[in-house]
Amino acid sequence: MTRRAIRVFWGRRPESVQAVASRWRRTLEQVESLLPEVVGGSWQQIHSAGPATAVTVDQLAQVLENAQAAEDWSDRLGIGLRLASSGGSEWGLELSGLAGGEPEIVLQSMIIAVSAPDTAEVPETELLRMLAAVWEPDFGDVTDDNILDALEDESDYRVGDPVIGRVGYLSSARADAIPDDLAAGVAALPGGVLLQIGAVDGVVRAYERLRETGALDPLPRPLDRAVF
Repeated sequence: MTRRAIRVFWGRRPESVQAVASRWRRTLEQVESLLPEVVGGSWQQIHSAGPATAVTVDQLAQVLENAQAAEDWSDRLGIGLRLASSGGSEWGLELSGLAGGEPEIVLQSMIIAVSAPDTAEVPETELLRMLAAVWEPDFGDVTDDNILDALEDESDYRVGDPVIGRVGYLSSARADAIPDDLAAGVAALPGGVLLQIGAVDGVVRAYERLRETGALDPLPRPLDRAVF
């Protein structure tokens, strides 16, 4: 089994429950289309305590309202939700989101974690492209433990810093700082660009080059915007 994560991050963006639910709905509909072997129309909500419970797309707004009404909810952090689905013993899928808030330090995020057979083809690029369109993030990546370990060991990467993976996404202002000599394919998207990088050593070199040019500068703290 291979586990990979498709992730997007952004800063402060206060939104209503209805707006967040709409983004979640679009995400789940697209995930079901891109990974039909995993989802099959069935979702389970993962709770911090107690067993998972079944949830449908039509229940998203109510589920998010319930999360917002919880005693530990804070508009500073946003509304958190974790959903999972499974295609038997061969596939696993979890979506984890934190959105709609006004955090000062912690970034908002949407993360798709896919566990699949080693030989399976997972539409990583399409999933990242979809997350970029739905959530309008600041940056995003397709990554795994090997990539993150290499960045931490070789490039002094720290969790929470803007980062790229074997596929990356940068918002428009960050894309303006991409150097001409970057060893990556660059494709324009509404609101940013998609980077095709590849192997772990290439990711490390691209990360270091983008950090040199300012394309991966962190958002200012306390956070005062969604994107760079």
